Amino acid sequence: MEFYKMKIAGLERKLPICEVNEHLDIAGFVIFGDAPLTVACAEELLKKCPEFDYIISPEAKAIPLAHEMSRQSGKKYFVLRKGAKLYMKEPVSVHVRSITTNNVQTLYIDALEGEQIRGKRVIILDDVISTGESLKASEKLINKFGGNIVAKAAILAEGDAADRDDIIFLEKLPLFFK
Repeated sequence: MEFYKMKIAGLERKLPICEVNEHLDIAGFVIFGDAPLTVACAEELLKKCPEFDYIISPEAKAIPLAHEMSRQSGKKYFVLRKGAKLYMKEPVSVHVRSITTNNVQTLYIDALEGEQIRGKRVIILDDVISTGESLKASEKLINKFGGNIVAKAAILAEGDAADRDDIIFLEKLPLFFK
């Protein structure tokens, strides 16, 4: 198996190279189970982020990061779920298609949680920003509730996303074209 070595938040990691299609490979970045990296990335992202009231993260890979940033900052986080849950009394949804997902997905937030962000400063947080589709879907849901998006942040910006000036990230992650 091929790997891409990189330094993230001062820690060196080897990311497996994964085929997206016959023309493109990506370096697979999964923060699940890597507590030292999660803690270090949360600390470094918090240094770069403006003042905020809440963190919003799409399900699932950024959840450990959202939790750790919440723990370090003392600010609450919400997860935009990939499915409506029984406890959601009034789920609100938007559709998204990202580079790592074959099908269109739907993100949900319960209206009770959504109302908590009304007029509040919100950070949208993800593990990797690539095409920006998850960000757009997250923005749509936050805008439905009148949240004030003060930052869009991720550990890594993949491909052209690294050229964006509207996101905060720690490191650039290349795409591997064949």
